[in-house]
Amino acid sequence: MDFDYNDEQKMLKQGAREFFEKECPKSLVKQMMEDEKGNPPELWKKMSQLGWLGLIYPEKYGGGDGNMIDLIALEEEMGRACLPGPFLSTVLLSGLFILHNGSEEQKKEILPKIAGGQLILTLALTEQSDSYEASAVSVEAKAEKDDYIIDGTKLFVPDAQIADYIICIARTKKGDKPEDGLTAFLVDRKTPGITITLLKTLAGDKLCEVVFNKVKVSKKNIIGKLDQAWGPLQQTLQQVKIAQCAEMVGGAQRALELAADHAKKRIQFDRPIGSFPVIHHLIANAMMDVDACKFLTYEAAWKFSEGMPCAKEIAMAKAWTGEAYQRTAAMGHQVLGGIGYTLDGEMHLYFRRAKSGELTLGDGKFHREALAKELGM
Repeated sequence: MDFDYNDEQKMLKQGAREFFEKECPKSLVKQMMEDEKGNPPELWKKMSQLGWLGLIYPEKYGGGDGNMIDLIALEEEMGRACLPGPFLSTVLLSGLFILHNGSEEQKKEILPKIAGGQLILTLALTEQSDSYEASAVSVEAKAEKDDYIIDGTKLFVPDAQIADYIICIARTKKGDKPEDGLTAFLVDRKTPGITITLLKTLAGDKLCEVVFNKVKVSKKNIIGKLDQAWGPLQQTLQQVKIAQCAEMVGGAQRALELAADHAKKRIQFDRPIGSFPVIHHLIANAMMDVDACKFLTYEAAWKFSEGMPCAKEIAMAKAWTGEAYQRTAAMGHQVLGGIGYTLDGEMHLYFRRAKSGELTLGDGKFHREALAKELGM
């Protein structure tokens, strides 16, 4: 296994770092936390022009034919920059689901528009329990002539307030197993009966409650096969979890750097505070945490890109990285002291993102259960 980036990936990573340092300063990040839309349009447009919104899609759909390693190289820099906007909801959750599950007509119609920055989509999966298990999906879609009528409430739907379309995972029949009878519908956000409420979150990320009140959707808007959305959805979620881990790796690495730089420069008792064992042990422990995050994430990404089974590796990466990122950011607060807790600083951005990242797509407990199942327990 060679976890090093090739020359093109190194150029992508370096170019992304320089771009985000210029175009995505922390002042913009803080501004977008307070902004209801949460998406700076000029930044989104420039990312589309660089080909990053279609990086992971095939060239025939307007993409860059990139692989999983290309994506994590870019995602690390997004995490380092605390990038605001609907990359996760549009490019990954929605775009990859359509890529894996959509008809050829749907792919040709939607994916180039995502890559070109013309469409914003989101995936509505979780409900009141915030569980990513099939058994937690209770929103129903009932057939009515050539349409389906969707009824129920989805929670924690990212960027729904600015989405053009919502991919709603709904139950179309009750089967022997919870995984049976789930269908994906492409729903225009402006369809009558949809009510969207933006929720207040710790990280300022844009999560919404989406209420479907007898929303009529044509059968032509089904993505994939009727009653068979769960398998392709899991394929998508596995890929997105790896990308989410890479984003957290980038954030954790930057939090570690901020703490280490401060420890070298901050003088107390006529010496840098980093010279005190209690401080440099904190930083050393965080360094081990971050390196473990990298190894687990890169191993999962490499296996996925090679077409190898990697459910176990993904579960380990997501469980460990979400918690290790929080430990690293908390350590940063300790080392920086009072300045680390001020809103003028940066560390609080990483701590907030760490908590949000841990919960997105399942927390540590959820993935330890998944890992136990992989081990036959």
